[in-house]
Amino acid sequence: MSDWAARTAPSLEAFEDLADAAFRALPEAFRRLCEGVVIRVADFPDDETVTEMGLDSPFDLLGLFRGTGLAQGGFAASLQTGQFPNMVWLYRRPLLDYWAEHEETLGDLVTHVLVHEIGHHMGLSDDDMAAIESRAG
Repeated sequence: MSDWAARTAPSLEAFEDLADAAFRALPEAFRRLCEGVVIRVADFPDDETVTEMGLDSPFDLLGLFRGTGLAQGGFAASLQTGQFPNMVWLYRRPLLDYWAEHEETLGDLVTHVLVHEIGHHMGLSDDDMAAIESRAG
């Protein structure tokens, strides 16, 4: 019997654990810049997000940053205006679907999407984000 025979898809809670572990593995200087960013996991983006983003399917979005980036005042701006905190959303079902079709580990995929979405918050380039991912291991 293979190791996979008794396994089920990771739950939302397991994905939250993956996201937490991925975040903790990021370089400390990067994490410090994330003050006030809340990481959430949902099965899919909500209907409003699907419509707003013009998605053909809720499977088309792996993650999303919602909020005010550092260049626009970030965490301090949200405190002054009373807006929702900056949030990174990771979407479990689209991530699982992508993972099933590609050759990377689920942990690496979660790290990639997390860094990419936080990178939007910070205004980082793709090269910057790739360097952060490589330092996370």
